[in-house]
Amino acid sequence: MPVNSFENYPMSWKPTLQHSKKPLYLTLAEHLEQDIHNGTLRPGTKLPPQRELADFLDINVSTVTRAFKICSNKGLLSSAVGSGTFVSYDVNTSTLIIPEKPDSSIIELDSMMPETLPQKEATELLQKMLTEENCKNLFQYSYQEEFRYKEAAAQLLGKVGLPATDPRCILFANGGQNALAAAFVGLFRPGDRIGVDPLIYPGVKGVAKLFGIQLVPLKHENGEISEEGLLSAWKNEGIKGLYVMPDLNNPTNHTMTEACRKMIAEAAWELDLIILEDGINSLLFETLLTPIAALAPENTVFMLSLSKTILPALRLAYLHVPKRYTEAMHNALYHLNLSQSSLLLELASRLIVSGRLEELLSTRREGIIERNHIFDTILSDYTSLGGKECLSRWLLLPEGITGAKFEQLAREQGVSVYGSERFAVGKEVPVAAARLAICAPQTKEELKKGLLILKGILDNR
Repeated sequence: MPVNSFENYPMSWKPTLQHSKKPLYLTLAEHLEQDIHNGTLRPGTKLPPQRELADFLDINVSTVTRAFKICSNKGLLSSAVGSGTFVSYDVNTSTLIIPEKPDSSIIELDSMMPETLPQKEATELLQKMLTEENCKNLFQYSYQEEFRYKEAAAQLLGKVGLPATDPRCILFANGGQNALAAAFVGLFRPGDRIGVDPLIYPGVKGVAKLFGIQLVPLKHENGEISEEGLLSAWKNEGIKGLYVMPDLNNPTNHTMTEACRKMIAEAAWELDLIILEDGINSLLFETLLTPIAALAPENTVFMLSLSKTILPALRLAYLHVPKRYTEAMHNALYHLNLSQSSLLLELASRLIVSGRLEELLSTRREGIIERNHIFDTILSDYTSLGGKECLSRWLLLPEGITGAKFEQLAREQGVSVYGSERFAVGKEVPVAAARLAICAPQTKEELKKGLLILKGILDNR
């Protein structure tokens, strides 16, 4: 029997456990998950303390602990020392970021798609490749150890500030998301905790849930990770690493200061943290910024995806991996992929070493600048974050309208955007905002039309 009477005692959750052949902790975990998904427990709800819940159910505290851990590994719960355990705010928000079909009447301002360009540089190189004597080899499994592929990768990594490196430290993945999955499964274990920004790219949340990695939102100061927040998460939450996107963070477009990069690098060395640095936007800058990997090379896995800034069809990512992690990362990538496409590796390498990559990047930058100018002209009355280099803009919404509500209203008017709830990590209510992927529409006219519709929604709220 419970030690205390709970008849008139306030508790946010008073489950009734049915008899089951399953272990009790699994039954409790399933009940908790069900009540979260059916809305009985709302996002942000603080759960009863584990001892209190165990007393109410007349079970061992360890049973509650195991049930909570299962749900935490699925991303359903968020906890902090001294604060308690909460239902994650984003628990019922989809992490799938999938664009509409090409023939859809919806104007896409949701998925982070780069502007559609003629791609004459890639087309000419591809045509030449297909006329060469050994072109049949391009359709076979790749030999990733070919030195010239790694030479090309090293050349591109040098463009974003990584010094000349040992070819053995360069690995290949099938895109940035694939690289992230390999890092999570190769360098961490289910239940491990990784520090992140409070608002992050949904793909990170999806992969974390898939592999049972718990994401811990770090406290910010002046819009970026604070030293106090990082040290607190290491001491109290036991984080084993960090995921960061220092350049034009998705979704907020914040670019990390040099001071913050140095602080993270020093903390990584002192605390032996694994830093996963996502350099997906680094090539969009003409002025070089120092990557964390250059400051903490022995602790940082740097991931440079090619699809967003060079060519969407290049589902490749170049990884700069510390020697002590290369074997684990290589094994993870092998078992996830077996190999990469010879055709894509060859095309990417030729683009880089031919010198034509600069033409392509210049064209892409010009298009991004034009689209940001359109955004600034139409939505000049509203506050947004991001500048001329950004693939998207972070629109701060007026009082009284949440990101989710704005997403719904926009959809009803034929425009697809993503509200801030899709990017939130943890128990805190996210800022009212929406990400607008300004490069996703096929034409600038379509972009103007979509932005004018959104302006109308905001003006008439």
